Amino acid sequence: MRFSLLDRVTAIEPGRSITAVKAVTLSEEYLADHFPRFPVLPGVLMLEAMTQAAAWTIRLGEDFAHSIVVLRAARNVKYGDFVEPGKTLTVTAEVLSQDETTTKVKASGTVGDRTSLTARLVIERYNLADRQPHGAAIDARVRAEMRRLWSLLHPAPRADGRPRPVAYATALPGMALPAAAAVSR
Repeated sequence: MRFSLLDRVTAIEPGRSITAVKAVTLSEEYLADHFPRFPVLPGVLMLEAMTQAAAWTIRLGEDFAHSIVVLRAARNVKYGDFVEPGKTLTVTAEVLSQDETTTKVKASGTVGDRTSLTARLVIERYNLADRQPHGAAIDARVRAEMRRLWSLLHPAPRADGRPRPVAYATALPGMALPAAAAVSR
């Protein structure tokens, strides 16, 4: 996964269902072209957000057993409403069935009480080591990165139940870390 279209996971039953949110902001680069005078989240990115949500519940349901979790097919995709900057897309995905390599998922995206997208997804999962002799090392790196990304999307709550703030361990080039990040290290 080169980019994440989910900002936060709000509920999850590993291997069964997930609810996540994507806040659309005007600063997102693709909105300049889609469309210049009427910026909206492209439909393909709404579908990608649903796919990423489904992949997380699959990964957690099998304790990251497969390094690669990708969309194999999107069926019955129906778009309902635009998602404009300033709106939050809430994505839900529910696992319908699963075998050794594929998972069938029913997914939807809503803004408030309005449906923006629904689809049936077929997600494929595998390890590179099963297809390439040198894939095991890559599988291990991908799994470690997915676990790190999961900790950002769904940080463990504190002992008192309050959510933990997300702090980044390294600053981007030319930027200083906020004081909170320096303390949490």
